Amino acid sequence: MLRLPLKSLEEEFKVTRAREVLMYRDSNDPKVAQAGVLVRTGRKWNAQAAVLDAQARLRHKELVGVVARGRAGLGMFPAPSRYRQCKGKEKRSQICEEVRADVEEKRMSRAAGMGQQGAWTRWEQAMDRKVTWMELWQSEPHRITFLIRAVYDVLPSPANLCMWGKADTPTCHLCPARGTLEHILSSCPTALGQGRYTWRHNQVLKSIADTISKEISKGGRGSNITRSIAFVRAGEQPKAGRKAPAGILASAKDWKLSVDLEKQLKFPQHIVRTTMRPDIILVSESTKNIIIMELTVPWEDRLGEAHERKMTKYEHLVADCRAQGWKARCMPIEVGCRGFVGCSLHKAFTALGIAGTTRSRAIKNATDAAEKASRWLWIRRGAPWGQASAT
Repeated sequence: MLRLPLKSLEEEFKVTRAREVLMYRDSNDPKVAQAGVLVRTGRKWNAQAAVLDAQARLRHKELVGVVARGRAGLGMFPAPSRYRQCKGKEKRSQICEEVRADVEEKRMSRAAGMGQQGAWTRWEQAMDRKVTWMELWQSEPHRITFLIRAVYDVLPSPANLCMWGKADTPTCHLCPARGTLEHILSSCPTALGQGRYTWRHNQVLKSIADTISKEISKGGRGSNITRSIAFVRAGEQPKAGRKAPAGILASAKDWKLSVDLEKQLKFPQHIVRTTMRPDIILVSESTKNIIIMELTVPWEDRLGEAHERKMTKYEHLVADCRAQGWKARCMPIEVGCRGFVGCSLHKAFTALGIAGTTRSRAIKNATDAAEKASRWLWIRRGAPWGQASAT
């Protein structure tokens, strides 16, 4: 979902009134808390009832626990914090966010009824993308326009122009198929043969490989952490220390990164003889670890399908590596062609030990690379393609 720094008046009104109810009801002053102050909001919506409904929803979520969303498996989304264990400001914040979520659900239910402009509601494994005011100020107007119109599929594609009565035929500029936005950005066989999608794929791959290379150059800092002794005075409780992020890259210092860019990548022949060419290969000879990463830049509706297809493709290769005594692992990663990453990229970075601001920055770089490349493909959708036009 695309989250712009714009909020509706209805949403802010309801959240503000719900916060006011909590301020009176949960006040530290017993006279204020027992006064029974009623927040008036009109006939159509009652703030007190909305707060009670939000609390009931939070208790129900806590009882149900973590559930699957659509076809995305368990663990693809972070587990919410427990409502009963929260106190004070955190508890009030959860209630206000639940009131906001109720407004968002009604908005999404209306969007889901739109077949074309509401297609983003069916992105099951795509992570939310939040655009800040700083990004809006620094970005070019054409880039923001492309991002918003591409998400809601209202760009002037041949299919849309024909539907709007601005063109006679909805055919693609490169092939006789119907020229929808999905076809132009991810499904045109002529564009695939000309290398347009491969060029975009390589732009995203460079960004991800650069992040992994920088993490490897840190030299496995997770294995050389000095542990200090925590002294606890009588009558005090030990403070929970912050755990150092442990990842696969911290388990060894001899990681060798190979990326399928410019030169044709060959799988290490001393491990398994194969003609497969994964996008990224990480090998550690000392620990006999090998990580296979395969990047796909699909249409956002097909993120889950692409993940399953790549996992099945390298299933036998992983089994052959394990049969040779290696600890093999396959990590298919997906970045949508409109700049929305799949949950698999977030999980892959976390497994490698890339977390915190480094992970957020890496995900942003990957989304920006995919969005800029797709915007260039859109601009050049009817022009001839070559090395000069791609630079």
